[in-house]
Amino acid sequence: MKRVCILLLGAFLFSLCEAKEIPLLSNIYGRSYISLNGKWNYIVDPLENGYYGYRLTPKKNGFFLNEKVKTSSSNLIEYNFDTAQSMDIPSDWNSKDESLFFYEGTVWFKRDFDTRKKAGMKYVLYFGAVNYNAKVYVNGRKVGEHEGGYTPFNFDVTKYLIDGHNFVVVKVDNKRHPEGVPTVNMDWWNYGGITRDVLLAEVPEIYIEDYQIHLAKDMSGYISGWVKLDTTLSLQNIEFEIPELQLKEFLRTDSSGKATFHLQAQPELWTPEKPKLYDVVIRYNKEVLKDEIGFRTITTKGRKIYLNGNPIFLRGVSIHEEAPFRQGRAWSKEDAVTLLSWAKEMGCNYVRLAHYPHNEHMIRVAEKMGLMVWSEIPVYWTIQWKNKKTYGNAKRQLHDMIYRDKNRCCVIIWSIANETPHGKDRDYFLSSLSKYARELDNSRLISMAMEVTKAVDNVNELKDNMHKYVDILSFNQYIGWYRGTNESCRDMKWKIPFEKPVIVSEFGGGALQGKYGDKTERWTEDYQEELYIQNLKMLDRIEGLSGLSPWILVDFRSPRRQLPGIQDFFNRKGLISSWGIKKKGYFVMQRYYKNKAGLY
Repeated sequence: MKRVCILLLGAFLFSLCEAKEIPLLSNIYGRSYISLNGKWNYIVDPLENGYYGYRLTPKKNGFFLNEKVKTSSSNLIEYNFDTAQSMDIPSDWNSKDESLFFYEGTVWFKRDFDTRKKAGMKYVLYFGAVNYNAKVYVNGRKVGEHEGGYTPFNFDVTKYLIDGHNFVVVKVDNKRHPEGVPTVNMDWWNYGGITRDVLLAEVPEIYIEDYQIHLAKDMSGYISGWVKLDTTLSLQNIEFEIPELQLKEFLRTDSSGKATFHLQAQPELWTPEKPKLYDVVIRYNKEVLKDEIGFRTITTKGRKIYLNGNPIFLRGVSIHEEAPFRQGRAWSKEDAVTLLSWAKEMGCNYVRLAHYPHNEHMIRVAEKMGLMVWSEIPVYWTIQWKNKKTYGNAKRQLHDMIYRDKNRCCVIIWSIANETPHGKDRDYFLSSLSKYARELDNSRLISMAMEVTKAVDNVNELKDNMHKYVDILSFNQYIGWYRGTNESCRDMKWKIPFEKPVIVSEFGGGALQGKYGDKTERWTEDYQEELYIQNLKMLDRIEGLSGLSPWILVDFRSPRRQLPGIQDFFNRKGLISSWGIKKKGYFVMQRYYKNKAGLY
């Protein structure tokens, strides 16, 4: 009873001084850390009894205390993490527990771990992603919470840890809300859980918080950037080195704790054919942070895209974060290698990672494999355009996407939306996001997936006020699937009244792998094959066509797709089945990209 009282008092006192998220540790995998991946105990809590009392007020003795049941005690405890089921983390509960296949709500997770704190060090608890709302507790004390299912976050938990045994509890809630980003209507599975790596990083009391390194945009022959400490100390010495380029510079921080540099250099430029990366070393006091950085330029002029000053055609494909060879959320480096190898084999030099920021392994593997990347936030279909909180949520996710991957040269496009309806409120919302993205990073291109859904006299015209705020005009179209037939492609014409490059960000149709028939029979591989043949002939007629990312590389789970015996809760537009078997349409794209590669 005494222990319970102490826990309750501690929880109450610490609730008064709850920690907040701290700025994300850049390059988490270059830090000193222990992994908290592995078996976590979990409790399903559909009524949130572990958080609210029967009057729906937050409890002071919720599941986060991880109280122990003792036969000699009269204290009533109606949960027990130690005897609860366990689940591998990272993962999603929908694919790991068949009883939770359709579940949306709250699940509590608990992990025990041991640590020995070192004097003069800080400890940062890092989550790659939790979908969708996470409340995090360490040793029964709340350290903070995070909203958003696809971006990383971390907390300074130094004062919450003790030497020896510790435990972390996370309340995960993936219920969809009208004001959320994404909102309640979506065409992919709302996988719930701790879906990416959980790490406990050890950093010095004053540490390297963030940095950016890139080719100087308007200074040929220079590498520019900055390094920032987690404090506002000035006149601190930071050593910056790229050994292969024989660059070594001693930097001094300003009053904000930031040191900038412009160094003369002629690095070999990163290309899909030769994805050159340089070892970079940053030192501050005893802290040494290493990364691999590539250098390239990406620009547009007229209706063309230029990589390193050379015109390029983006031979791409769209990808969801769906695990290959199993169902569930993809999260590992091995998943990334499998998915991106299939794209490379198809002839891709580019991938559209839809419809949210994918895990960091996907970005880093793409960079090493020579694949350019379109990265996107889940402003998807219709959201609450007038809601200031919704805008703040989208803005935060945009910030976090750019913050994490700003040093990854493979990322060439930040995308701010997908298939959104036209309107004044939407235009203001999205144009504001576009301006904000440019403030954060003006070295990349801005785009979004627009729509072309109607034709007048077989002429499809792109009309969208957002054309003023993007560098590339991208749109989705589904002639042969949602409108018209495959034969319709032969007569369709395209009018793009703006002098900007064009990417067809989605096209395609569904096919059940292994189902064959006449090329006019839907759901057969033959129909999908013919759709791709006719669509490619049609799209090649678009003036300024600079890239394609057909929908989609692999079949993926979606609750919208219910047709028994065909869809079975899968979107079947994949060029590859969820079990890794290539459909006939895959080889149409492979031949097309082989021919395109010879032209650029």
